[in-house]
Amino acid sequence: MEKIWLKSYPPGIPAEIDVNEFASLGDLFAKGVRLFGDRVAYINMGKTITYTELDRLSAQFAGYLQGALKLPRGARVALMMPNMLQYPIAMFGALRAGYTVVNVNPLYTARELEHQLKDSGADTIVIVENFACTLAQVLPQVKVRNVVVTSLGEMLGFPKSLIVNFVVRRIKKMVPPWNIAGHVRFCDALATGARHAFEPVDVGHDDIAYLQYTGGTTGVAKGAVLTHGNIVANLQQAHAWIKPFLHEGEEVIITALPLYHIFSLTANCLTFFKIGATNVLITNPRDIPGFVKELAKYKFTAITGVNTLFNALLNNPDFAKLDFSQLHIALGGGMAVQQVVAEKWRRVTGRPLIEAYGLTETSPAVTINPLDLSQFNHSIGLPISSTEISIRGDDGTEVPLGQAGELCVRGPQVMREYWQRPEETVNAFTTDRFLRTGDVATIDDKGFVRIVDRKKDMILVSGFNVFPNEVEDVIASHPGVLEVAAVGVPDERTGEAVKVFVVRKDPSLTKDDLIAHCRASLTAYKVPHLVEFREELPKTNVGKILRRLLRDGQA
Repeated sequence: MEKIWLKSYPPGIPAEIDVNEFASLGDLFAKGVRLFGDRVAYINMGKTITYTELDRLSAQFAGYLQGALKLPRGARVALMMPNMLQYPIAMFGALRAGYTVVNVNPLYTARELEHQLKDSGADTIVIVENFACTLAQVLPQVKVRNVVVTSLGEMLGFPKSLIVNFVVRRIKKMVPPWNIAGHVRFCDALATGARHAFEPVDVGHDDIAYLQYTGGTTGVAKGAVLTHGNIVANLQQAHAWIKPFLHEGEEVIITALPLYHIFSLTANCLTFFKIGATNVLITNPRDIPGFVKELAKYKFTAITGVNTLFNALLNNPDFAKLDFSQLHIALGGGMAVQQVVAEKWRRVTGRPLIEAYGLTETSPAVTINPLDLSQFNHSIGLPISSTEISIRGDDGTEVPLGQAGELCVRGPQVMREYWQRPEETVNAFTTDRFLRTGDVATIDDKGFVRIVDRKKDMILVSGFNVFPNEVEDVIASHPGVLEVAAVGVPDERTGEAVKVFVVRKDPSLTKDDLIAHCRASLTAYKVPHLVEFREELPKTNVGKILRRLLRDGQA
């Protein structure tokens, strides 16, 4: 497809980016530290660390992995924690030492965690103690040999660390009992690492930086292989797009989305690292009143999030009282930004809420709207620099301009493959190496892309993928269930919610029974909100359940 979108680029945005500015994420890190050493890199719960301090602490963690654990080059290091100072320390430490980071959702159930640890082959994990009980359940089944445990207060300094840990452990009782023999505390790992000289590793674009788990468009979670080259390319693309609106060394970005999510990881943690920004890490953004109080402490200049987060902030009466005078970038991704939310955001903050689009497999950014957009346009934006898109029909050929087809993407940010899944990798790409997104889209004559529908049945809850097969498998395991189908239905709070249609084997089976069963095996956002019992489910002539008819209310 001709790059018709280039004519709609705002002034100053290049058609192509320089992927060779950084040899690796370690190179990015070193240059950032050199340029912005005394500037605050991260803030969490009032505790700050500068770029120089981050350099020292991450080198200590790298020394621990290299010298004490003697991990071989390319070993997988799993990180299972919310937004806290330990995350960037461990992540940059692992990357600088030549290891691959495996991001893990700390809310995973034992079943989900076991799958990801087995599939990735991680033999080392850093985990916050709140979720150590889950890890303890699966350790006998996985190859993890080294467990580093931390607490929410561990890096906050005396006496705040004692106060936070006392409240978390004793008052809120957020740390279930756990027992993991041979585990090491995070600060002890740093102290040990300080006694081992960190040996810099020659890492290049082809080396794997992250195994970022996703279901793609269907099936169980699989690891997208994201190389240093992929991530460097995408942060360069994102930086090129927002550069005209930035002030290097002066930005303060609010990071409420978890850093284990690809959107926050690339956009907030890495892109803003390049320009010497201060990242304000929000550990629990679900506590909206607490979140707003934290926002009041900073004259923040940028914020990213999903539609549901922006909507929740706007519905808090204290949010409108904040100082938005320095805010110039508000970026929404992970799920569709709703028009009513975007319009209310502009009224309250005086700034536009800009919608972007991406996938885990694309590191993630594919399209972004111009940051000076005057009004909501129902579009996911323009393809970013060095990105090609193609709108294709079921036969694989490109459809005429304005017609709907599957959105396909090619560019330096597109993943190399799915980890150890060659057949699924082949199916994910066209013969000319465009990634099939599974989303049906159109593009207009100015190059703006609009999502029409998802080609598959994936459900998007607050920006997180929920796959019907997984939900159905869990529900079908209940002895009182005969048949089940899971679909996504509109939800004002989360964008979509999971609804299941169930044919009972046991007539006494209730909605509460099923939800309790699901909570034992599924993360909260995957648990059905709605349950409808049916006498039968619509099927094709070969017996396949027709989810589409159920979703659209046609059966």
